Amino acid sequence: LTSHVSRLTSHVSRLTSHNSQLTIHKMKQSLLLPNRFKTIGWFILIPATIAGIILTTTGYEADWLNAKVLTLFYDEVGILSDVLEKKYGPFGLIEANITNTVVGVMFLLGALMVAFSKEKREDEFIANIRLSSLLWSVWANYILLLVAFVMVYGLAFLHIMIYNMFTILIIFIIRFNYILYRSTKSMADDK
Repeated sequence: LTSHVSRLTSHVSRLTSHNSQLTIHKMKQSLLLPNRFKTIGWFILIPATIAGIILTTTGYEADWLNAKVLTLFYDEVGILSDVLEKKYGPFGLIEANITNTVVGVMFLLGALMVAFSKEKREDEFIANIRLSSLLWSVWANYILLLVAFVMVYGLAFLHIMIYNMFTILIIFIIRFNYILYRSTKSMADDK
């Protein structure tokens, strides 16, 4: 009887462990978008990246993208009656050119779709590559940020902080796809 109870306990323990691994795997999968979003993401990300590079180098703002926008917080410096006046507000309706906003939103949407869409064959190996790439991109991003804190000053630091919003996704996409390509090529070479 003792040996039967011991074996039963062992089986229950293995089933519980296996069940929790399946639950964790399903949870990881549920946070990912369906695979079709990856293609849509690339179609958004590539033009947004090109537009972002053009905006960064030229400072271009499309006149047709002037609009009144609702803002959660704004800090507008304006000269009124020869006196420098700062207007702060928690909410407001302001006139702004939204060229940078449109390009930034498109870049983020495209990058998120590319980064967090399932692969056609999503398995534990892919999940490990995804996790490793995410951790690697966070480390690389904050090392770059640390270097910027120590070595970049003035307005250039503000530009670095703006680019820093996008670097985790960029580094993740590059590393994940590179590792995936390298492992796929390695498996094809082995055959």
